[in-house]
Amino acid sequence: MTALLFTALVTVWGFTWFAIKLQLGPVAPELSICYRFVLAAAVLWALLAVMRRIRSAPWAGQGWFALLGLTLFSLNFLLIYSATQFIASGVVSVLFTTATLFNAFHQWLFLRRAPSPRVMAGALCGIAGIALLFLQEFSQLGAGHDQLLGIGLAIAGTYVFSLGNMVSLRAVRVAGDLPNAIVRGMTWGVVFLAAFAFLRGVPFVVPTTLPYLAGLVYLAIPGSIIGFFAYLSLLQRVGPDRAAYATVLFPVLALAVSTVLENYVWTLAGLGGFALVLAGNLVIFARLPHKWRTRSRLESAPDAPPVGGQRVDGIDAR
Repeated sequence: MTALLFTALVTVWGFTWFAIKLQLGPVAPELSICYRFVLAAAVLWALLAVMRRIRSAPWAGQGWFALLGLTLFSLNFLLIYSATQFIASGVVSVLFTTATLFNAFHQWLFLRRAPSPRVMAGALCGIAGIALLFLQEFSQLGAGHDQLLGIGLAIAGTYVFSLGNMVSLRAVRVAGDLPNAIVRGMTWGVVFLAAFAFLRGVPFVVPTTLPYLAGLVYLAIPGSIIGFFAYLSLLQRVGPDRAAYATVLFPVLALAVSTVLENYVWTLAGLGGFALVLAGNLVIFARLPHKWRTRSRLESAPDAPPVGGQRVDGIDAR
């Protein structure tokens, strides 16, 4: 099941970069993101209603859903989209791979669980591979104010995304299951995005061109519902550090899509980077001998449960 979730995630999110490109230009980015999650939330609410899977959630837990919507379904997207106005999208995708490092740090900070050395080694290997894949775009990156601003926005967006990973652990607990947490987080994300667009005075118009609408449907259904369900499921199954390695793999698929649709030309550095990404994947996910797996679990286990409360996925449940 883990392999299926990982494959589905990388496949779905690998195509989102091209779908996002179809949406750039006609309206402000915050509106495109808002429309994406309006459609995704509406479809997910309808599916849960038809399946009679909607669960009631305590009002006291709305803060967690709002925080999930802010970190995972609005602010991180605004920062990442803003970054692409100053630096190339390839550079942004490279910087987004630092989610593996942020997740490892947050896993230690919030869950008191140190990432295993092999996960860190694999993540660094993968990030180096992605940097090689986009070496040409990095070589064209200047040291001006706009470029530095773009880098800062991309890293900030990735950090907020990583914080959202941690918030999701508690939000799922409050909602009762993953779909109910996701749909509530998306709904709050729509509220934040719509409020941001309104405060900026952005006119609420929906482009009717086929490329824009096609990109919107793909980003909302596969890209948001399937993608986030697969990612957050992985996060709960294998931990934040391993799940975040998907951010290293889907830019590779994005380049494969670009090869077919946009005539991307592979270089020797790009092929070397691809090999490094695969090597990082093997380091993180290849099965270890039994005695090594036992030692790895002991090294990455939490030191002790918090005093005075029960632990829920590593978070104090009080």
